[in-house]
Amino acid sequence: MARGRKTSLTIHLTPAERLTLLSWQRATTISAGLARRARLLLLLADGVTITEAAATVGLSRRHSYKWIQRFLQEGVAGLGDKLRPDRRIESLPPDRREQPNQALI
Repeated sequence: MARGRKTSLTIHLTPAERLTLLSWQRATTISAGLARRARLLLLLADGVTITEAAATVGLSRRHSYKWIQRFLQEGVAGLGDKLRPDRRIESLPPDRREQPNQALI
């Protein structure tokens, strides 16, 4: 039996969103993280609690809430990884930053 508080958070997927998430879950050419996020949302849409869904896919509850909020705000497009600046290039002097193809010395 489940213990703890029940959440009022519910995920409702459109047929198109469900189809997209199912295809991501089965795909072998996308990142494992994206497939994991798709599986998390599919479980939540099927009525599984956040704690159980997070444990099933191997995410912490904290990260699960992060991806749920992104999905609610941005939809399926929000599940992708955000681009991060390349720290290696930022640590270069300004005159070298414009030449990404040259070998870093």
